Amino acid sequence: MLDIDEMSTIEIHKLLRKVGHGHLGCALDGHPYVVPMHYYFDDPAIYIFTTVGMKTKYMDVNPEVCLQVEDVNTLNHWRSVTVMGRAEHITKQADIDRVMEFVKTHNPALSPAINRTWIDAWGRAEEMALYQIHHSEMAGRTTEGVSS
Repeated sequence: MLDIDEMSTIEIHKLLRKVGHGHLGCALDGHPYVVPMHYYFDDPAIYIFTTVGMKTKYMDVNPEVCLQVEDVNTLNHWRSVTVMGRAEHITKQADIDRVMEFVKTHNPALSPAINRTWIDAWGRAEEMALYQIHHSEMAGRTTEGVSS
């Protein structure tokens, strides 16, 4: 049998700092939507830098979100964190500048995309958006493998 243990707050924060990507869940009018997402953890803030689309539409109408992050070594050795909270669309330029400096220090390869607008396959200009998840709950589970 697999032993599954609760993670401490310190372990949860360590995993959030390490991984940097997960699955963002949101819902609108009873329709759930889950999408892979990069995030940036700056305790206690979790930031999402993305393009405008279905996920931003959902979050703007219903800001209740869930972020699930995992680190799987094997089927018997894994860690998983779930963050529940509210997504706030960051719109003040001073806040955008501050958060984008943080994002760029953690993902320097992102910098060229920040400084230009591109056109997708359908000819639409991609518009960027920045959100902060204000967490109301964080939970983590971990396993060290099969018990004897």
